[in-house]
Amino acid sequence: MLNKVLEVKNLTKQFGDFTAVDRVSFSLNEGEILGLLGPNGAGKTTTIYMLLDVMEPTSGQISYFGKTFKKARSEILKRVNFSSAYISLPWLFTVDQVLSIYADLYEIPNKKKRIDKLLSEFEINHLREKEVNSLSAGERARLLLTKAFLNYPEIILLDEPTASLDPEIAVKIREFLKKEQKEYKVSMLFTSHNMGEVEEMCDRVIILNHGKIIAEDTPENLANQITVSQMEILIKDYKKAEEVFEDQKIKYKRDGSMFYISVESKKISNFLTMLTNNKINFQDISINKPDLEDFFLKVSKGGLRPGGRL
Repeated sequence: MLNKVLEVKNLTKQFGDFTAVDRVSFSLNEGEILGLLGPNGAGKTTTIYMLLDVMEPTSGQISYFGKTFKKARSEILKRVNFSSAYISLPWLFTVDQVLSIYADLYEIPNKKKRIDKLLSEFEINHLREKEVNSLSAGERARLLLTKAFLNYPEIILLDEPTASLDPEIAVKIREFLKKEQKEYKVSMLFTSHNMGEVEEMCDRVIILNHGKIIAEDTPENLANQITVSQMEILIKDYKKAEEVFEDQKIKYKRDGSMFYISVESKKISNFLTMLTNNKINFQDISINKPDLEDFFLKVSKGGLRPGGRL
């Protein structure tokens, strides 16, 4: 049986007549990375603020480790942390000073050893004497992650943690997060606009739109709900291909000798057989199967049918 470390039930937040979060319910399991996705204005940030107890819900319940903020706020906050590419730290403090202050707040034993280890993990040890205001956006993002892991969190809320990082550092950050998940069973709520990153990192995904959950499953299962693949085929004898496609009532777009065709994924082999039977030789072919981004774009534009199917 899965151990639920965070449970959210019918969470709602209203601002006057506007409902930003509308009866949202979900859970986070021990050692799970759960993606929280949605277009701008979907309710992600408001949800995170309520999960951090910096914004009070209009109604609903949030419980960590089976306890609510009302009964165990101090205990919960010692076991939870948060990082976002969009929050700031004291500008005139050095990296060392910032981390030392937070380590004291979290009552970290042997704080120097912990700070040294994390600075090394995030490759910013050389920045310890630099003031926060002199750091680049990517350096500040890594400092925020260092701060977020100081207290050995059991749950960490990560709001676009790699948004300001170059690809090489972003890879290393993802490797660190996966290691924390595997070795220490750290549970993570993960937001990102990078769908490839979400597919790589997340065990399960929740998609919000207009304050409501409109889809929830593994990235693979959500992507599989899009049944059409996109094909790009280079055919030098494009006139013959056009005749065959029109005779077979196959819709296509052409740019020179390059054809762009949408084909049901399960019928790709039939399509290729048809090309062979009609002696249509192609010089190059690319088959782009649906991924999480295709699903996200589809449902964000209102393409989800009742029951969660497309």
